[in-house]
Amino acid sequence: MIKRNENMTESVKVNMRGGDGQVIIREALDKGEYKGASRLVAEIVLEPGCSIGGHVHENEEEIFYIMEGTATYDDNGKTEILRKGDSCVCLAGEHHSIANREAEGTLRVFAVILTH
Repeated sequence: MIKRNENMTESVKVNMRGGDGQVIIREALDKGEYKGASRLVAEIVLEPGCSIGGHVHENEEEIFYIMEGTATYDDNGKTEILRKGDSCVCLAGEHHSIANREAEGTLRVFAVILTH
């Protein structure tokens, strides 16, 4: 199966999980287009000042790969800076958040949420 760019589903979430501004979620594949145990395969776009608020993943884990920009990432209460090419995982029961705290530049993250 091939899915073309123009056929990808895009949605905008405002104040996602208590975060700031808006988050654009561009699903590379929609549920039902793959058979694996996941609930999200998508690009996440955060403009300057935007974030996804802190939350815990229960019975699932989330992988982020930074494609562009600089992320301020909360890894279970420890703040880390992630840049293009960096990746991280939030395992089941752990807490995280992600933000674009830069004055300029878009943050693009490829995200996969795997369910248990």
